[in-house]
Amino acid sequence: MTAPAPDTRPPTPTGDRAPAEAELHAPPINPLVYDFVLAVTKLPIVLRGQYVHTLGREHIPSPGHKLVVAGAHVSSLDPFIIARTMPGHHVQFMTKKELFGPVTGAIIRAGGSFPVDREGNDLAAIRTALRVLKDDGTLGLFPEGTRGGGQMQGGVGLIALRGRSPVLPVGLRRDGQRWLVRFGPLIEPSGGIKELTARIGEEITRLSGPL
Repeated sequence: MTAPAPDTRPPTPTGDRAPAEAELHAPPINPLVYDFVLAVTKLPIVLRGQYVHTLGREHIPSPGHKLVVAGAHVSSLDPFIIARTMPGHHVQFMTKKELFGPVTGAIIRAGGSFPVDREGNDLAAIRTALRVLKDDGTLGLFPEGTRGGGQMQGGVGLIALRGRSPVLPVGLRRDGQRWLVRFGPLIEPSGGIKELTARIGEEITRLSGPL
């Protein structure tokens, strides 16, 4: 659920790529599994008497257009909360590889998400993310990396620029029994990696603040 740091090494020439890499496809999505997971992960919120309040839905583009969703990361429920507030979209999250156990990994993959190694420059994860965008999918990232990390990772800027995709910033905070999800205006992919990453971070921070 985190964007890896950008890789500054020169890209491998197309002619030297292995066949498996050249034929890489975006991860498939099983809609039944996707909807089932969202339903199950809603239970902890309901059983605790909590609720989700959403602002800024007018900023969410219609499905069928490439989109990077960049959200604040405050809890393990974040990806499911954000995904439920975007009906019609199947958000494919870049997810830390430690979650891909024998059972959980199969469920995560069936929902369309894919692993990333947060310890280094995971080129395979970046390529998969770009393939999601190329197929006009919705890619979910948590640029801070870890929950409450505070430090923005440059991978979100790199992916948005290379994928030529707008970024939908999402603020997330919990006030008592209320979860507040707040979408901001789209951020167009322009400028350098550091500049774009900084703009995304500033907007996520603003959207996550008190109203």
